[in-house]
Order: sequence, then C-alpha cells, then structure tokens
Amino acid sequence: MQASATTVSFDDGIVRKFALATAFWGAVAMTAGLWLALMLVVPSLNLGLPELTFGRLRPLHTNAAIFAFAGNAVFAAVYYSSQRLLKARMWSDRLSRFHFWGWQAIIVAAAITLPLGITQSKEYAELEWPIDVAIAVVWIAFAINFFGTIAKRRERHIYVAIWFYIATIVTVAILHVFNNLVVPSGLFKSYPLYAGVQDAFMQWWYGHNAVAFFLTTPFLGLMYYFLPKAANRPVFSYRLSILHFWSLVFIYIWAGPHHLHYTALPEWASTLGMLFSVMLWMPSWGGMINGLLTLRGAWHKVPQDPVLKFFVVGITFYGMSTFEGPMLSIKSVNALSHYTDWTIAHVHSGALGWNAFMTFGMLYWLAPRIFQTQLWSKRLAEVHFWIGSLGILLYIVSMYVAGVTQGLMWRAFDETGRLAYPDFIETVVRILPMYWVRALGGAMFLVGVFLGLFNLIQTWRSRPKSYAEQTIEAAPLVGPAEPGPPLVIPRHATMAHLAYRIRHFAAAGWHRAWERKPLVFTVWVVVAVSVASLFEILPTFLIRSNVPTISSVEPYTPLEVLGRDIYIAEGCYNCHSQMVRPIRAETERYGEYSKPGEFVYDHPFQWGCLL
Repeated sequence: MQASATTVSFDDGIVRKFALATAFWGAVAMTAGLWLALMLVVPSLNLGLPELTFGRLRPLHTNAAIFAFAGNAVFAAVYYSSQRLLKARMWSDRLSRFHFWGWQAIIVAAAITLPLGITQSKEYAELEWPIDVAIAVVWIAFAINFFGTIAKRRERHIYVAIWFYIATIVTVAILHVFNNLVVPSGLFKSYPLYAGVQDAFMQWWYGHNAVAFFLTTPFLGLMYYFLPKAANRPVFSYRLSILHFWSLVFIYIWAGPHHLHYTALPEWASTLGMLFSVMLWMPSWGGMINGLLTLRGAWHKVPQDPVLKFFVVGITFYGMSTFEGPMLSIKSVNALSHYTDWTIAHVHSGALGWNAFMTFGMLYWLAPRIFQTQLWSKRLAEVHFWIGSLGILLYIVSMYVAGVTQGLMWRAFDETGRLAYPDFIETVVRILPMYWVRALGGAMFLVGVFLGLFNLIQTWRSRPKSYAEQTIEAAPLVGPAEPGPPLVIPRHATMAHLAYRIRHFAAAGWHRAWERKPLVFTVWVVVAVSVASLFEILPTFLIRSNVPTISSVEPYTPLEVLGRDIYIAEGCYNCHSQMVRPIRAETERYGEYSKPGEFVYDHPFQWGCLL
C-alpha cells in the first residue's frame, strides 16, 4: 500500500543556531588554547590570579574544544543531514530548541565552574554532578528527538551517516552515566563511587571512548553525508562502510586500557587494550580509504574548492591519527611517549586536523544553504585553509620533537649508571624553543579560525530578510516493507542455494534488512558496546587478586582528604602524577613503583593526565 506524497518542511533554524554557536565557541576554545601555550613559556600570563592558572584553565580549553566547538558542530550536522536523509522534519521543534539552549547553558556553566576550581579531575569528565545531571537531561531530549524523527521517517532504509549517529547517541549516554556515578558531598562537590584501580579503569573506559564516540563516530557520519554532497559523488563502497562501522563499534570500546600501560592496572587489562587498539588500525583506515576514494572522478575540483580542501586534509589527518594511536598503544612505544608532548602532538593532529578541518569544511558548505546567500568570500576561505594547515604542521612537528626529546632525556643514563638528567628543569630548558614554535603554530591556526568566523558572520549578514522554507515531497511509510518475490530453488540444487546464500551475505543483503528496522539496528549497537564493556569491567571489579590488600594502607584522615581536594581544585593533576611506573628511570628518580593496593582509598584516582 502506497500513501500519497505530502510536503515536508525542514527546520533549518536549529541548524543555523548550532552552526553559529560552533564558530563562536571554536574561537573561544582556540583562544584559550593559545593563552595556555604562551603561559608555558611566559608564566606571568596568569596575572597572579588563581582562576587563570594553567591547572584551572587547561580543562576549560579541552571542554570548550570538545563539547562546545566539536559538540555544536556534531549537532549542526545531525540536525541538517538527518532531516534530509530521513525525509522528515525533526520530531519536535520544542525539543530541538531545548537541546540548543540547554547545551549552551551547560557550556557557560563549565566556563564558570572550571576556573573556580570546581572539578572532578577526570579527563573530559571534569564537570561536577549538577552539570552532569543537566548533560544527561539534555542528551536524553536530543535522543528522544532523534529517534522520534527516525520513527516518523519517510525513507525506508537508514543511510550510513545515521548508523554513526545512532552509535554516538546510545554509547555516549552509557559512557556518561556509568563514569559519573558519584556520591555528592555538597552542591558543587562529589566523590566517585569507584576508587583507585577501578576508578582509573572506568575513567579511561570513558575517556578513550569519549574520543571514539564523540569525536570520531559523529564526524564519520558527517563525512559520509557532506563529502559526497560537496564532491557530487556517491560513497565509494557501501560494503566497506558496513565493515568500517561495525568494526569500530565493536573494537573501539575495548581499547581504553592502553591509556594505563605500566600503571597499577592489571596486566591482562593493559594487554587486552593494546591488542584491540592495534586492531583498530584496519577499520579506521578502511573508513579513510572509503572517504578519499569517494572523490574518484572529482579530484580536479579540489584545487578550486576550499570545502573539498578542508575535507581531504581532514580525512588524511584521520588516517594519520588512527595509525599513530594504535602505534602509541604498543607498550614499548608507550613507555617512551607517555607523559610527554608526543601525546600532545597526537591529540592535536586529531583535534585540529580531523575534527576542526571537517567542521570548517562542513560550515563553509552549509553557510550558503542555511543562510540562503552566497559565501561572502571564497578567497578568505582559501586563506583560512592554508594558514590553518601551516599552523597545524608547526604545532604538531614542534610537539613531536619536544615529546621525543623529553622521553629520551627522562630515561637516559650516563656511563656510571646514574640518571643523565636527574633534574626535571634540564628537560624543560631543552624544549622551550619548541614551545615557542608551538605557540606560533597555534597563533596561525587561531588567525584562521577568526577569519572563518568573520566570513560566516558576513555571510549571515547578507542573508535575505526572510528565509524561504526548505521543503520536499515525500510519502509517509505505511506498514512494513513489501517483501521481494520468494526465491524458488529445486531441492536437488543444494550448491545453487549455497551459492545464493553466500552471494546474499557478501552483497550485505542481511544488513539492508537491518537498515529497514532501526530498533533492531540500535539494539545490536547496544549489544556490541555492552558486551565489550562488561567483558573488561566485570573482571576488574570482581576478581579480588587484581587489587591485593596492603595492610599498611589506611583511610585518609580528614586533613589529608582536604589536602587532596586542594590538589584537585588547583588542577595539579594536569601536570603531576601519583603513579610511579615499573620503569628503571622512574624508580631511580622517584623510588619504588606503585602497587594496586596503595590506591584503594583514592576517590578519585590521581595518576595524572594519562592520554
């Protein structure tokens, strides 16, 4: 039964809001980043104010970059592409507006509380419990709106970008809830439910997968929608996108323990994290190849189109980051890179090269369509691309040099068997020139961000007095999809039947059936994520031998708890660690290596920023 087509109007107003918020918060986040980079070489830039110290501002920078800049970009992409792909207006305009203003309120709350020292001290999860509750409420509203739109869609099959959005929404909800289980001790103070080894494990189960499912999967959805649109070419391989998606969903969730190599985490968990991290290289590069080969037949457009330039470089950085990430998860490499600026280079090649450049490409493609006017200056977009690219290169190359220098100096011994550089300041002096180069690269990137912001504002200013409503004609779905004609195969034709089944599987016919059943599809995503998580989490908590008891370890006194609270509030954890790894250079410098039983009363753990 076929229903008659009706007019569907899209809500592009919400896309405009998120797009402008993306550009604004991007400028704020990058400005904070440059300020911090300069503060490392000119400490007086904190102006003697505790609210402007590195320890308090660094979480502000990361939260602004991830949740304000990248987060708003993700929501702009989801709201624009989902309506077109599902041929349906968002389920509730009211929920869309609640989502937008609620998210901006959360960002402002973070911008106020973090400089005041109100923090949980967990990477990417620093915000205190009232804000965490607000995040959960806003995220649930977003999820209801998104899945409600899927329910009323007018397109039977859900496209690959929607798969990645589904994975993002359900997995981020799981991660956020279970990592932020705390015991409140006041309006702006809480202590984690977990302690020591378990707290560290849960944090990096969350921290690694926040990168996976907030900074990777939604941007892959963005890539699968906006790149084909910009290039006017179909996605290179449907089957490769299936392999890419399910491999990432299943494998990514296992890899978190690689952030805790050589710590008090059980060896089996660390090794398992390394194993799955190395496995991630293959599906990640499958996605990169699928993206770049989508441009087949359209490469001649790249030199003339700044949007495609941003996308090509962004996808290339995705490939670089997803090669380097598995490499850094190998224990022998991690022993050198851990705690060094090599990690900073790796993080920023992904954040600036992949997330930021994909965002800029999307914004430049969206601007003429959502503001219904021409981009104010294509040439300015070109300048933005080139100055941003050069800024990234200066940034990451300087940090690679600084990081390798740090790692080699920290573990160097002289001919007498003593530490060659026992004083930490010796390393700092050696890498200061690289910090200046990093600041220069960051400044260039920031100039590009402001050029992009100016270009978007000028485009917005040239908008028409009233926007024309964007509509399509589409018939609502009525009942289940009509099945195809039954396959009739004679009983004796066993091989023919087997060949058909193999061909059906290879052609991903089974997956097309799932794509027509979003609820089934979502359940399988939840199963994949949950099984992988529980396989690591349950043994960590239930096997007592993972954390042997040390009789001399006693609960903290009230004064010691107060001291830990001050340590956390001042952001000391951003630069310092209470973990001594079983590496000769560290035991020579700091004494006996740390044992799991030492941390049973640590709520939260304080092993440093273990990226």
